[in-house]
Amino acid sequence: MPLAEVLRDTSFGVTREVAAQPLKIAVLLPCYNEEAAIGEVVRGFRMALPAADIYVYDNNSTDRTIERASEAGAIVRRERLQGKGNVVRRMLADVEADVYLMADGDLTYDPLAAPLLIDRLVSQQLDMVVATRQGEGMQVRRGHAAGNLMFNQMIGRLFGPGFTDILSGYRAVSRRFAKSFPASSGGFEIETELAIHALDLRLAVEEIPVRYGRRPADSVSKLSTFRDGFRILWTIAMMYRAVKPFRFFGMIALALAATSLWLAFPVITHFLETRLVPRLPTAVLAASIMQLSVLSFVCGIIVQAVSEGRREAKRLRYLELKSA
Repeated sequence: MPLAEVLRDTSFGVTREVAAQPLKIAVLLPCYNEEAAIGEVVRGFRMALPAADIYVYDNNSTDRTIERASEAGAIVRRERLQGKGNVVRRMLADVEADVYLMADGDLTYDPLAAPLLIDRLVSQQLDMVVATRQGEGMQVRRGHAAGNLMFNQMIGRLFGPGFTDILSGYRAVSRRFAKSFPASSGGFEIETELAIHALDLRLAVEEIPVRYGRRPADSVSKLSTFRDGFRILWTIAMMYRAVKPFRFFGMIALALAATSLWLAFPVITHFLETRLVPRLPTAVLAASIMQLSVLSFVCGIIVQAVSEGRREAKRLRYLELKSA
């Protein structure tokens, strides 16, 4: 999909016109039992992006999702490991393109917004553009919207500002981002991992509001509010430990030290009054907890060095890839 007819090359002091190379765009649609919507989704993206390759990755569907996607003209592939995160990891690893557009196969995202996301990604030289969801779909799923707001605020406080809808499944990413993203999530927490990866490497990201509609009447959401919400919360905690280990272990060290001092206060008071150190279980427990506090602090220092090494490796991998 060419976004410009001509580029100007001014190397060696000579101005000449060269033809712009068309961008190879891949639309990635993870699916699980979406026969009611996937055909219309594929046709919508085909109309919006005629030159794009549209991939449907089926995740062990038991209905006619594969048949409907094939009839609509999509390239159908399979991922046996259950979970959206496993599907996204396979998609980004297998598919070769300059720009990747990720969406869901449930007809809630507007395909007509796809050219806008891609144009913003390329023209502004960004690494990720996220479609923030607005409309009746978000109003219907109030529990999910409340959880999304809570997670957005948590991510902003722990990792820095940058996103207002981290759980959106509609986004465009560059080849640099896709091929340097070390995906490890297995389920719906994959969107959280994408956002934290961008914040950790300080990549260029932007958000664009996009209409979010309702599912078809015979399409069922696979997202569990409490189970997947807990998994997302656990992912945030574990990634905070991996990305900012000194703060993570430092907070644990402070909490343990405060607990140790609280337990030791009667012992210290007794010693000041009698000049004798009582051999109480409380004194032993307070000393043990203080040792754990010191150990946690030292772990934070060591793991921080490891984390910085991993961040440098991810950054170098990102820089190895050619920008579109």
